[in-house]
Amino acid sequence: MEINQKRDCQKAAAAGNRALQSLKNAQKELNSAKNWGIMDALGGGLLSTYVKRSKMKEAQSFMDEAKRDMQKFQSELNHICDYENLNVQTGDFLTFADYFLDSLFIDLLVQNQIQKAREQVEEAIRRVEQILTQLQRI
Repeated sequence: MEINQKRDCQKAAAAGNRALQSLKNAQKELNSAKNWGIMDALGGGLLSTYVKRSKMKEAQSFMDEAKRDMQKFQSELNHICDYENLNVQTGDFLTFADYFLDSLFIDLLVQNQIQKAREQVEEAIRRVEQILTQLQRI
């Protein structure tokens, strides 16, 4: 393997590891938000709504960080392989509705939103891990 290719692989692996860590941080916050969401749906009140939303906001921050990390990872991988951009967002309407129309129906919508985000993050983690495994083989 030529020196430049090895260096490119090392840079890509470093970027991939940063992205993976951001994704795992988002996953942790989404799991916590899911648990608080269950409590909220079962009548946890304003406190559980607040904590759930705080966890969702933290998860969104990590997902934004992961998106930047994934873009860097992708640019490092341009010669090596293709990767799709990560795009996970929470809806502003549901944030508004969850605070002001606190009902089981709205709580279930938010739980669905959290679950979709969790699935997207888990898929992104699997993809990054696969690519990192391939980079180790080069």
